[in-house]
Amino acid sequence: MIIDAHAHILPDDYPADAPECFPSMEAVSGSTDRTLVFGQMRFQAKDAFFAAERRIEEQDASGVDMEVVSPMPPLLKYDLPAADGLALAQHVNHFTAQLCEHAPDRLTGLGMVPLQDPDAATAELSAIKDAGLAGVEIASNILGDSIGDEKFLDFFKEAERLGVSVFVHAMPSPMSRLPMSAMGTYVVGVEGIFAAGSMALGGTAAACPDLRISFSHAAGGFAMMLPRANYFWGGSWNEEPVNPERAVMPDDGPSPLEMARRFYYDSMVFDHRTIRYLIDLLGADRLLVGSDFPAMLREEPIAKTLKSMDLPPEEWESISSRNALRWLGRE
Repeated sequence: MIIDAHAHILPDDYPADAPECFPSMEAVSGSTDRTLVFGQMRFQAKDAFFAAERRIEEQDASGVDMEVVSPMPPLLKYDLPAADGLALAQHVNHFTAQLCEHAPDRLTGLGMVPLQDPDAATAELSAIKDAGLAGVEIASNILGDSIGDEKFLDFFKEAERLGVSVFVHAMPSPMSRLPMSAMGTYVVGVEGIFAAGSMALGGTAAACPDLRISFSHAAGGFAMMLPRANYFWGGSWNEEPVNPERAVMPDDGPSPLEMARRFYYDSMVFDHRTIRYLIDLLGADRLLVGSDFPAMLREEPIAKTLKSMDLPPEEWESISSRNALRWLGRE
């Protein structure tokens, strides 16, 4: 069984009386595709984004048994007025729930919330669960604030209490230190570090030990920096016994590596050597299959690189499906 834990949807339409700040989907002449128009954004969306039958066909063609579908990241537009952000989230969530009802054994949905208003976002989590959605997708930053900021703590506590899953999608934010051409590559990696690091260091992970949270693209460069963070915490290399005399920033809490092993990470990192590092450092029980489909083309077949690595059967089963079920609370 293979579960694609990182795939996206777009509603096929929006209400005629929607606020002007809502997106729209325009017909594409001679095609079943539609064009997403959202502010300055123009994106031609394949019909698999919004047609359940086409999604199942694409799953079958790629060897996918189930998808965890979440809103296309540009829909997480936190600069909308809070009331409009809530209305947009509710529309997208309703569409996602209906899409998944077409084939509940093949499609599991994640909703979205207006985190520009943390109280409204927190209150909406119950409605997401009641709609049959498995959890919620959020961006790696909220108008420039890291998700580990104290203002979002109650949101994560409520997600933990309700038992809903959280998927953190890296959201590139323009920055002066890198050119715009780096938004989809290096900045995604930086955003992953900021998001996962802020959860671990800001106190949220410690306050919410049972929160089921995953990060897109293995949280960027987060894993590469963990050994350094572990040295600062415990003064030792290679996770050897703590050496307080060498520790730069000791504390009495879990080590950075212990904290990082509470999270899940999709393994869409484009190289078997990186996947091997993630397995060695974080454990095969922390990784998920992901594709970003249909925004990006899947490997054909799905998880081709993972399959080529000759993983022990238990590790393959964990990464291909069992970890996703644990993240979703369905094991």
